[in-house]
Amino acid sequence: MTTAGVFILDGQSFDVENNVWLVGDDAEVLVIDSAHDAGAILGGVAGRRVTGIVCTHGHNDHIGAAVELAERTGAPIWLHPDDRMLWDAVHGSRAPDAELADGGTVPVGSVDLRVLHTPGHSPGGVCLYAPALDGSSVLFSGDTLFQGGPGATGRSYSDFDTIIMSIRERLLTLPAETVVHTGHGDSTTIGAEAPHLQEWIDRGA
Repeated sequence: MTTAGVFILDGQSFDVENNVWLVGDDAEVLVIDSAHDAGAILGGVAGRRVTGIVCTHGHNDHIGAAVELAERTGAPIWLHPDDRMLWDAVHGSRAPDAELADGGTVPVGSVDLRVLHTPGHSPGGVCLYAPALDGSSVLFSGDTLFQGGPGATGRSYSDFDTIIMSIRERLLTLPAETVVHTGHGDSTTIGAEAPHLQEWIDRGA
């Protein structure tokens, strides 16, 4: 599902639409990136038990509804500790409930999503990978990889060389048929994006 709101960083604000990914079955669901509107997300959940709220990174447009959603569902909030400073800027002393760690897993239903630490867009950015979800290899990439290139760098806590390394070493090594569900905009595949790595490097340089 998609929600709309404002992204704020470094004293600038931007109107954005975010993808909120709901992964699960008829009984329970994991929320990936609780963006902007807890009520709208609960509408998408449609009465299922929320097992967790995973934040792919700590930018406000990806975590803004996390605390309200957690309070209304009792679900724990997961965040990589390297993005805690971004989280604290939005939610203050209300800490996340659990830390995401590279190589760890987040279970929901019959699926285990593997955590891939992919810094660059932010220090604690992560992607979630499922080798077999509805018959496909699937990656939830947050703002690390989009259709057409890497997530934005050039703002506080971001670094272009780091995100390129994350994409090259952690994501482009996945099967080419892997479907990439992004934090904003349309989905893509690893195979569609991989041939363009050098173009991104040249563009960023």
